[in-house]
Amino acid sequence: MQGWRVGWMGLLLLGVGLLAVYLWPRPKPLTTQPSPPTVVHPASPLAPFAQRAVPVPEDNPQTPAKVELGRRLFFDPRLSKDGKVACASCHKPEFAFSDGGKPVSTGIFGRQGSRNAPSLTNVAFRRHLFWEGRSPRLELQAVGPLTAHDEMGMEPEELAQRLGAIPEYAKAFQEVFGEPPTLKTTTYAIAAFERTLLSYNSPFDRYQAGDDKAMSEAALRGMELFFSEKGDCFHCHVGPEFTDDEPRNTALYTVYKDIGLARATGRDEDVGKFKTPTLRNVALTAPYMHDGSIQTLREAVQHYNQGGQPNLNADALIRPLGLTEAEVDDLVAFLRSLTDESFGTNPAFLPP
Repeated sequence: MQGWRVGWMGLLLLGVGLLAVYLWPRPKPLTTQPSPPTVVHPASPLAPFAQRAVPVPEDNPQTPAKVELGRRLFFDPRLSKDGKVACASCHKPEFAFSDGGKPVSTGIFGRQGSRNAPSLTNVAFRRHLFWEGRSPRLELQAVGPLTAHDEMGMEPEELAQRLGAIPEYAKAFQEVFGEPPTLKTTTYAIAAFERTLLSYNSPFDRYQAGDDKAMSEAALRGMELFFSEKGDCFHCHVGPEFTDDEPRNTALYTVYKDIGLARATGRDEDVGKFKTPTLRNVALTAPYMHDGSIQTLREAVQHYNQGGQPNLNADALIRPLGLTEAEVDDLVAFLRSLTDESFGTNPAFLPP
């Protein structure tokens, strides 16, 4: 089994590697750069987390014109082979830029994917992207859905020709990048827009900023439990983004149909490992897990409370928690308090 895994995966990784070399011949380090003034989140004067500088690559600095171009591209279905699927088709603002309600996403010509579309909430701060965490930056990540057979299905040359034939795009790319549209500049513009998708106006954020009445009593009890050794949530869902960005096997299955990180590494010990998702806006992003197999937030909490399914690769932190029904309710109340109601209605994040 190990042999075939390494064989076809090796060829796939070689192809992805060559594409990356072609598109990004000279990788540059990240710098920190504030979000463009036109999209400063309304909560920024209140929420302490919103004051952090957004990490931005040196080779793709943020400008208002680039962000606006990226926003237009993000919502435009003409970026797909059948002209019907946009980035926003699977990352909808009203569901915190996830594919709310769908276990897996639908791509061109009705093709079904195999994984749940994750939220783009504060995606600028993700160190690893995709469910395996195999992409280190947004520019490279965007190549995947644009070219994937079951998603948008475009060849690089086809994408460049189609966008170049649209006068407003031809003009905008020339103004922003000084050249006609390419796959590279398309992903750079989309990444610039995605780095503005900041969400720091939840009841939890307002409570952290000093509003003692922002959270309910149940949510406060749940917060205490979340950060306690009994609840044991904070080891993986850590920091202001509530994720360590690391791949873990959460014992969702005894046998995994989708082998997770092992698809990229070929290692048996990586079977069933998927990246820890952010919990910000998690109440808006059901269903849950990499395959959308858990329907509700309460069911997700109960999965961890019960310790998951027997699995040799299960993370060491997965164990029965022994929470009472009331404590599960309190944890769910806390998770709901991470919902920023203004995120999906921010005009800067909606179709132009």
